[in-house]
Amino acid sequence: MGIAEEPGAAMGIAVALVRSSFLVDAVYAAAAREHGLTPQQGQLLCVLMPGARGMGELGAMLGLAKSSLTGLVDRTSERGLVRRAACPGDARTVRAELTAKGARVAEEFYAATSRRVEELSATLDLADREVLAELLARVVTANEVPAVFSDPEE
Repeated sequence: MGIAEEPGAAMGIAVALVRSSFLVDAVYAAAAREHGLTPQQGQLLCVLMPGARGMGELGAMLGLAKSSLTGLVDRTSERGLVRRAACPGDARTVRAELTAKGARVAEEFYAATSRRVEELSATLDLADREVLAELLARVVTANEVPAVFSDPEE
C-alpha cells in the first residue's frame, strides 16, 4: 500500500487519523466492490439496516444534497435494493427502505466490511484493541458523527 515507516514510528494525531481514514476508506471500497456496490450505495444500505428513513434524514446523515441523494436512491432502487415508501401518517413524505434483496446484501456487506476493518488492528493485543475502540468512540461521539455504520443489533 505504499512506502511504510519503521514499525512503531512516532506519528502525530492528525497524521494518524487522516491516514487511518484512508486505510478504512480503501477497505470499505474494496468490500463494496466485492458486493457489486459503490461505497455510497454501501453506506445507504447500512444506514437503512435498522429501518426506513426519510429523505431529509438520509441527506443529513450521509452529507448529501437533495439531488445527489435522489440519484443515489434512484440507482440503488433500480438494482432492487431500496424502495421508496410513503411515510405512515403523512403521504407527502417519502422514506427509503430496504427491499428483501437489499436487506440480504446489506447484511452480507456489513459483515464483510466489519471483518475487514477489524483485521486492520490484528497486530494489536486485545487490551490495545479495546483501548483503541474506546478512544475512537469518544472522538466520534464528541464530534457527533452520524451513525452511518453501527451494530444493527444495538
